[in-house]
Amino acid sequence: MAKTVLTQRVPFSQVVLLIIFSLPTVIAMSAPFACLVGTLMTVGRLTSDNEILVLLSSGLSYKNVFFPAIIVGIGISILSFFTNDVLLPAGTIQFNKLWKKIAVSTPAIELQANSVKRFRDTIIVTGGVSGNTIHNLLILDKTQDGERRIIMASRAELKDGGREGLSLNLEDAFIQSSKEIIREDYDYANTEFLQYWVSNEDIIPGAMNVTPREMTSRDVRKAIFQKRAELTVRENDRKIRLVNHASALENILRAGLDSEDWNRRATSVSAMQRELNAINSIRKDRTLTNNIVELYRKFAVPFGAFFFVFLAVSLGFMAKKSGQTVGFIFGVIISVLYWCMLFIGQTMALRVGTPPFWSIWLPNIICLFIGVILALFRVRK
Repeated sequence: MAKTVLTQRVPFSQVVLLIIFSLPTVIAMSAPFACLVGTLMTVGRLTSDNEILVLLSSGLSYKNVFFPAIIVGIGISILSFFTNDVLLPAGTIQFNKLWKKIAVSTPAIELQANSVKRFRDTIIVTGGVSGNTIHNLLILDKTQDGERRIIMASRAELKDGGREGLSLNLEDAFIQSSKEIIREDYDYANTEFLQYWVSNEDIIPGAMNVTPREMTSRDVRKAIFQKRAELTVRENDRKIRLVNHASALENILRAGLDSEDWNRRATSVSAMQRELNAINSIRKDRTLTNNIVELYRKFAVPFGAFFFVFLAVSLGFMAKKSGQTVGFIFGVIISVLYWCMLFIGQTMALRVGTPPFWSIWLPNIICLFIGVILALFRVRK
């Protein structure tokens, strides 16, 4: 995206705004790990320079090191959570609006000159591009009714259509439509003006899709409640069908061999099996699980800074030489291990069915546990 924006000479002010609207994602994800690396380097340097020893010799205790670090960790956690839960959704919305505005004012962003652009069911072949005007345009698409169309125009102007997406106002257009199966059945027409709509999801697929990660925790929780209600209705409907099939099978078995429906018992059993499989599929709905995982993730990652403090301070106390360098190396290693555990936990929650809470919060709990153990060992030593 950055290369496309720069090569198409997008105005500098809009480039700056794109960067600003993208910053919440970077801040929300990097702040907890910056806290981890910074604390490791700081405490490691204090320990390697014997300043911790001087502090203890002057009558102070380890609490005087832990307490400020914990306060900083809490502050960074709150800042990271606010960025992730408030600024990130707002930045995503503004980024989408600005990107759509850029796509309208500079069609070459998405529709480059003399190129072929493929969307879901549409292929757009462009000629020259000047401003928001496209010359010698060719569109190959497929309608919802299954018809295939060929649209040609000598000139097209790209305009913003609001929530509907983007509109291409075609001049001197020719259109031919044919059936999917019967190619001999076709229609064609010429027109001086034709308005062709392109949805937001087609013209800007990556920027317009808002996932639970770009939503506020309140919106994600609301989506979870709605999805649960929807799945409950579907599950109850399947249970009713299951009971009906079971009742029909019971009647067949009670009627015995002489019944005309005796040969239909296998059909009833297979129908019951289908309903049971459908019920199990509803209970393992991935969309609901993904929303729950993202809800826990919205809290676990930002507040990881608080848990990192215990581990970082405890490891920093063990530094002997080159405290800053060792702290930086350990910080990078711990960050990589944390993301690996988080990724594995998220994958297991979605595919294996492990509890989302433990899958997402386990890395934080492990950091806290190891940090407390090391701190107790250091204090007793």
